[in-house]
This record gives sequence, C-alpha cells and structure tokens, in this order.
Amino acid sequence: MPMRHVLSMFLVFGLTACNAGQQAAPDAGQSAEAAASSESRPARSPEETRPPEADYEPAFQGQTRAPKPAATEAWTTETVAQGLEHPWAIDFLPDGAMLVTERPGRLRVVSADGDISDPVSGVPAVDARRQGGLLDIALAPDFESSRTLYLSFSEPHEDGTNNTAVARARLSEDATALEEVEIIFSQYPSVESVGHYGSRIVFQDADTIWVTMGDRQGHPVRQNAQDPTNLIGTVARIHTDGSIPDDNPFIDHQENAPEMWSWGHRNIQAADVHPETGELWTVEHGPRGGDELNLTEAGKNYGWPAISYGIEYRGGEVYEGKTEQDGMEQPVYYWDPVIAPSGMSFYTGEVFPEWRGDLFVGGLRSALVSRLVLADGRVVAEEWLEVGHRVRDVVQGPDGYIYLVTDESDGRVMRIVPEG
Repeated sequence: MPMRHVLSMFLVFGLTACNAGQQAAPDAGQSAEAAASSESRPARSPEETRPPEADYEPAFQGQTRAPKPAATEAWTTETVAQGLEHPWAIDFLPDGAMLVTERPGRLRVVSADGDISDPVSGVPAVDARRQGGLLDIALAPDFESSRTLYLSFSEPHEDGTNNTAVARARLSEDATALEEVEIIFSQYPSVESVGHYGSRIVFQDADTIWVTMGDRQGHPVRQNAQDPTNLIGTVARIHTDGSIPDDNPFIDHQENAPEMWSWGHRNIQAADVHPETGELWTVEHGPRGGDELNLTEAGKNYGWPAISYGIEYRGGEVYEGKTEQDGMEQPVYYWDPVIAPSGMSFYTGEVFPEWRGDLFVGGLRSALVSRLVLADGRVVAEEWLEVGHRVRDVVQGPDGYIYLVTDESDGRVMRIVPEG
C-alpha cells in the first residue's frame, strides 16, 4: 500500500464542497513531451490577478504567476470526517484507515468510513502555544511489519524555550497506544518563541529522513537562518535512529551543523520527494508575498532573510530588500500575494490521469490547493482548486484520491474525487 513520503510509491469559507474544475481534453495523440512544451507558451492567463504585495521583478520568466494549464480534470470534494481540533497531518495505515495529528497534542485513528477514535496514548508532551503542538506524522516504509512511525512536534523545556523535535515510536497492534517512544532529533538552539517550527518528515529511503524546520519567527532570531552552525531555518538529514549520515554535506566541517542538509529557509511546512528523480522539493511560507517552492539540494543556501520576494508584515523591505545575492539559491517559483502554503504531494495515482506527475500544494489563507505543472525543473502552469477551507496537509491516498486536512477548530478530513 502507498505510504506517505516514501519514494517507491508515491474562498469561500464554510462550504462542504467546491465547484468542479473545468475539463479540457488534450489533443488526441499528443505526447507528454508535446504537452509539456505547450505548457510553456504564455498564451493563457494566470490564476492570480490581484496586485502583488511587493514591487519586485522575478529573476526569470515563469518564476511567478504561471499560466493556467491547458487541460485538467473534473473534480469535487467529499468530507470524510469532521470534528478534529486543528488537524495538522495525515498518513495512511495499511488497512486504509488514517492516522491524523491534532495540533493540541493528540493522535487519532480515522477509519475509512470517517469514524474518529479516542486519542492514542503515549504521544510526547508538546508546547501547544500559538503555532506549536503535534505536527507531522510519517509511517516507516516497513510499517506493516515494524509498526514504526515518526512524529514531529514542538518540544517544551523547563526554562520556557522550545524547539522542533522528532520522535520515533511503535504503534500498538490495536492502534490505541504508542510504545517505545524515543526522541531521536532536536533542533538547536532551543529558543523562546511560539512560531515557525516547520515541519515535515520526508523519507529519502528506508533508513534516512529529511526534517524541515522554521526560522522560529521574527527579528533577531530569524537571522540564525543565515548561520550554518545551528539548525534554525534549515532542513536536516538524519538516519531513522537519529544518527548522522556520513555523506551529509557538512559532516566533516569543523563548525557547520553536521545534521544540516540546506539552510536559509523561513518556515517549511510542505515537502515531498519527486517520484522519478528522488529530489527533495519544499515549499515555505514567505512574509507578505514571497511564498517559495524550492528544489532543495545538499549544502545550498536558500537566502532567507538576506533575500526574499516578500516584504515585512508591517510593510517595508526585509532588511536590505534584496531578491538575489551570490551564493544564494533562487526559488523555482513564488507566490505574491501569498497562499500561505502547508502540505504538498506529487500525484502518481490513476484516478486523475491528467494530473499525474503534478505537484499539489495546500493553502491556508487562500483556502485552496494549488496544482503546479512542472517541466525541466520549472513551473509551467498553475491551477487553483478552491476547496473553501484552510488546507494544512495534502496527501495522495492508496485509493488514488487526494486527501486534505483542514486547519480549523472543527477540522475535517476531506478528499478530492472525480466529479460525477
């Protein structure tokens, strides 16, 4: 059965369903290469028509406001379960049931029919203030035999500080308790903040995971994202027992954090592995304007807060107001105004053939899912699937539907299914 993030498989509030997407069939006999080529023609208008928050020019054509795709699928949404408190992440058990995290610190089993269990016991203590709490969940590729899973969360400390952490645990056979719980990773330094934890857990292979983290929000702590000796505003790469891979980019560096894969990130709440290339792709929250999609490669600096396509929430430039600097990577794509992205998944299923290979990114503020069509490492088209709820996570289910959880006090598990 497909497991989330495993390479081998892989605005109108209050609505319970959304308008169907418009069906536009591709030309008969059109090859995938020709379809990709046609996406690069800028004849179609973009979804985004509002004026941008920031007065910056993109570094290259198509870096923002890509045109709508030439073809899509007819779709609608269904609510699978409702009554969850700010659910944050979802993953699938082998029998088709779901494990769903709730930010206040609860883990639930949601049946395929939508029944919600009592909280699973044994979840680590979390700092649930503001943006903190129980965050991502990822089942091990061998879960069916090992019952092993991984959780990310805001780890509290007696001195009032906290940090992003990852725990490994075993789900009991009756799925009512976590056993053998062990914290295998803690971001450092631990700081006094209640925001920008990240975080997603992504399997590179059966023994290695990436952990995405945030800059811990605000000046001056966010400036640590440009200091590679710590793990603020970084992606870490570790083995599933918490040890550090000996091929990490800074494993032999005398000062830089050996766990670090990349740095210069603001707040990564979306990540997945490309199903064909094995590359790590991430999406991070920007300030006002400047949400970013990045191809996140080993040892590279993604610029925050030295460069950004956004502005401060209060208005005005972020520090020097630069969008480019030597030694810093450009985003593959950015949104201005922001969609407030959280959760993403490459689609590899059979239910929506026109969407195969595309990237689906959740939007909180925008209450939508952004479908991104990629070709040669660039975004060549974007479609908005307006679902009417704050989308926190996006996961392809074993049935080929696209599942969502919504960040609301009466949160839902929803799924995108074919219309009719």
